Amino acid sequence: MATRNVSPGFVVATALAICGIALSVPRLSAADQLGVGRPPTAEELKAIDIEVLPDGRGLPAGSGTAAKGKTIYANRCVTCHGATGKEGPQDVLVGGQGTLASPKPLKTVGSYWPYATTLWDYINRAMPFDHPGTLSPDDVYATTAYLLYLNGIVGEQDAMDRTTLPRVQMPNRNGFVADPRPDVKPQKSQR
Repeated sequence: MATRNVSPGFVVATALAICGIALSVPRLSAADQLGVGRPPTAEELKAIDIEVLPDGRGLPAGSGTAAKGKTIYANRCVTCHGATGKEGPQDVLVGGQGTLASPKPLKTVGSYWPYATTLWDYINRAMPFDHPGTLSPDDVYATTAYLLYLNGIVGEQDAMDRTTLPRVQMPNRNGFVADPRPDVKPQKSQR
């Protein structure tokens, strides 16, 4: 097989020409290339900007009590989690306090979750399973209050809202440790 001697100048000139052509070709968005889709509107982006942080930033206006949440739970949650939150067939939500260090830990809202705001956020985003995201903020606060009540964390008439919910002291609040690796730093919210 014969080889050609190619000058380094030719290689560099060819590479620059290819890069120049590639850079001068206008880039098309996926929507333009495929002829489908469009950029989201500001209103559409706002509708999915539902981040809730442990300190309560991101929680919407609204409120609810366990007394109201009991009805919502009975209508929307009992099929998957049982009448008392202990039966299932899906995740058990109630009980488990004191079991995390045992050979058979029971991770529930009352034994494992470190922040009540995380519970609110999860219910808001993912529940009920068959229609996630359909509960109003008041219904989410009430359902959250009810689950906290079933776990003995708040009273039946305690109002949960954007001010009171972050103040709830979950039993496992201090059960998690910060990642000590020097290359891992806590992320600050963009809010």
